Amino acid sequence: MSTPQHAGTIPLEDEGEFSTTLSAKEARKVTFGALIGTALEWYDFFLFNTAAALVFNVQFFTNDDAVAATLSSFATLAVGFLARPLGGMIFGSLGDKVGRRAVMLITVTGIGAATALIGLLPTYASIGVVAPIMLVILRFCQGIFVGGEWSGAMTIAIENAPPESKAKLSAIPQIGSPIGTILASGGFFLVSALASQDSFDSFGWRIPFLAAIPLLLLAVVMRRRLDESPAFLRVKESGRQESTPLRTVWRTSWLQILVGAGAAFLGVGGFYLITTFVVSYGKQQLGISPNLLLFGSIFAAAVEILVLITGGNLGSRFGASKVIVWGGIASAILAFPAFLLIQTAQPILVVLGMTLGVAALSYPYATSGAVLSALFPLTTRLSGMAMAQNLSGVAAGFVPLIATAVVAAADNAWWPAALLLVLVSLISVVCGACAPRLSQKITGYLH
Repeated sequence: MSTPQHAGTIPLEDEGEFSTTLSAKEARKVTFGALIGTALEWYDFFLFNTAAALVFNVQFFTNDDAVAATLSSFATLAVGFLARPLGGMIFGSLGDKVGRRAVMLITVTGIGAATALIGLLPTYASIGVVAPIMLVILRFCQGIFVGGEWSGAMTIAIENAPPESKAKLSAIPQIGSPIGTILASGGFFLVSALASQDSFDSFGWRIPFLAAIPLLLLAVVMRRRLDESPAFLRVKESGRQESTPLRTVWRTSWLQILVGAGAAFLGVGGFYLITTFVVSYGKQQLGISPNLLLFGSIFAAAVEILVLITGGNLGSRFGASKVIVWGGIASAILAFPAFLLIQTAQPILVVLGMTLGVAALSYPYATSGAVLSALFPLTTRLSGMAMAQNLSGVAAGFVPLIATAVVAAADNAWWPAALLLVLVSLISVVCGACAPRLSQKITGYLH
């Protein structure tokens, strides 16, 4: 099964002429250059989420001001996710027309700069309602750059990897997610533990945001040393680029976008369910200590790093799509046991439940980049991957909200959340199984 090819799109049988095999050393260099950016991306994104619960409600918003209260809800729950598809459209088209390397440099700079500026913002007490407005604007900018970061980094990593190592190396940039979780949660944990409450409220909370500056400098230095994707350069030299890649990918590959979004859904939506929702539910309904839930998130993220590496190796050996399918099945099977362990409110069992849930869904997350890249031809690949991933991200942003609503409707019983995780898992199972049939590039690493 395939979709019609646009006149400017490289035919399937001709794509091989644009491929280049780098040495293993050079391929790893590109991959780790992508990783440093995705780590900064997720550090900044998760940092905002953590600060929204610990700081922003006090420093930037007030319950006495209806406008500020509305902005608080909008900024913390919606703006970042709503901006991501816009960023995907902007940087997806730019990457397919100008180059993958340029997108990587722009997005990582934008993410780091927006985060550092948040750390320098005056508070509501200093400038009134202008403070939350500026916070919302910076969050929106952050979301736009995040919308282009993952797809740019993943595309250049995969296009520079040898065919037999694509699934393995594509899992490396995914490690940026657990690294970002550990750095964001750990940063706030350390600052709050070492500083008094007054010091934390006055300045300490800014330190994790300002720490984005050295991380940004490291990311820019590493990425400036990377070469452009050889495959993209050959397409550019041939004059066979798409003039309107975004429009072309929606017209010729809309089904691939939907399937790609579904295949990636568990790795993103399931993660928010096991972390964001569980932290809120555990604190409010089970009376679990926030520090324990924070530790559970950090420990699960540490284990996730090992799972992602394993998942990438399995993808190279057995096929990337198979890892999504079997990982999704495992996640569905473990959904009820994981939530049952969390429900006990016993410290060791809570951490074990969170870790099991995150570990299972991390296998599909490990190979989702390889699967998405194979769904789109070279001339529209970055646009297609950006649309698929960000569509999945927007849907994932509503998962904790849906979980909260269904749990409340069931008189705060835990089982609807577990059932929701099963549903999310099965969506990825079905889409992961369909992906090889829709592939624009029939390769061994996908099947």
